[in-house]
Amino acid sequence: MRYRVISDWSASYDQPIELAAGEGLELSGRKDCWDGHLWLWARSFATGREGWIPDSLPLCRAGKLVSGCDYSARELTCRTGQILASLGETHGWVLCEAEVGDIGWVPRACLAPIPDAGREDG
Repeated sequence: MRYRVISDWSASYDQPIELAAGEGLELSGRKDCWDGHLWLWARSFATGREGWIPDSLPLCRAGKLVSGCDYSARELTCRTGQILASLGETHGWVLCEAEVGDIGWVPRACLAPIPDAGREDG
């Protein structure tokens, strides 16, 4: 899926939280609802970096909280009119790749899907 940026977005953090699958994490208890989805404030044990993670990411394994998959909270700064390729979507955000190869999250509300020209309706 490809998207056109319909509203500028600037990345919020210089050093976002990044977690490897199975990596230990700590939750602060801080929560936020973004576009109807629950986000949790977490800290990586490996790097000490903090940031928002989707509520579906943490798992309890052997009595400890760990990341259920690889995750980076890196956001993508983008401008109106840019075309981005979708790599995934969760909790109101789309993981996008820009034409120059930069990858990061963009709020879904800043994007409009580009119809597939090869698709036939019927």
